[in-house]
Amino acid sequence: MKIFVVNNMVPFVRGGAEELSNHLIQQLRDHGHRVELIRVPFKYEPPEQIYSEMLACRMMQIEDADLVIALKFPAYLIPHPNKVLWLVHQYRQAYDMWEAGSSNIPSTPNGIELKRCITEADSDCFKNVRRMCAISPVIQQRLKRFNGLDSELLRTPLNAPEQFVEGEYGDYIFCGGRINQTKRQYLLVEAMRYTSSKCKLVIAGPADSSSDGDKLQELVQRYGLSDRVHLDVGFHPREKIASWASNALACAYLPIDEDSLGYVSMEANQAAKGVLTVTDSGGILDLVFHDETGWVCEPDPIALAAQLDRIHEKRSETIAMGKNAKKRWLAMGINWANTIERLVA
Repeated sequence: MKIFVVNNMVPFVRGGAEELSNHLIQQLRDHGHRVELIRVPFKYEPPEQIYSEMLACRMMQIEDADLVIALKFPAYLIPHPNKVLWLVHQYRQAYDMWEAGSSNIPSTPNGIELKRCITEADSDCFKNVRRMCAISPVIQQRLKRFNGLDSELLRTPLNAPEQFVEGEYGDYIFCGGRINQTKRQYLLVEAMRYTSSKCKLVIAGPADSSSDGDKLQELVQRYGLSDRVHLDVGFHPREKIASWASNALACAYLPIDEDSLGYVSMEANQAAKGVLTVTDSGGILDLVFHDETGWVCEPDPIALAAQLDRIHEKRSETIAMGKNAKKRWLAMGINWANTIERLVA
């Protein structure tokens, strides 16, 4: 089968969606399909530019393909008679983030019109797809609430799980992934100033902007934490990330309302590590259960500090939590073979 995978791209930003599309292509090829990737440049600032980007996608013609698998806005607007939507997320600024007052779309007549155009374009697109799949219950609920549509749950598998093994349980908590305000690594650094144990923290990953990395470094210096907090800001080989996760005592991931389980938490569980997260982290709470597969607390530095101390001081309990997390993760049966079968069925 000849398949196109379509996804958008924000220039010079690489995250979970980019990893997903690359691994999806490789897995489809491994299963005997001919596959090409279309990455549509997308910049959401200024908001008015979104009109032209939507139009460009709707005008694009894909002819020599048996199937199109679309992942994100606005790339999923590209028309095709046999299109499967594996929804990573819509343009949330026109939906729940608008309601929360955290949208980049201004609350002006022009902004309201842009919001209307986005939601109408989504509705037109969604009614013409062959299958509607969503990567998490959070996205399913958003689709149902705002668009009145049911969807099939199809979670994203972990990429290269064999790299994440149960290594040594060291003396540090590992926090990987992109560094920015919405991932809230700064909360972990602030929490470290309140810990009473000798726990250590390792934060590693690319910063979305220089200011994101600089903020963490400034906090470490301000609170005198350079002996207990190790920052390694930048892109790292996957093998290095896997080694950090595999040999950590536990892992931490504190995103704001994550849509999915999150690669960071899946990698941690594959490596038999419990995950520390917070109550408003969204989809990750389908994987992290307090005192079963990790620790869930309020997004507050003092509450986080108490959990960091507990992770460090109750070592045997922490290790048992990690082993239980791996057992539960593997029992979910989320793998590429099942995923590809369902996408191309």
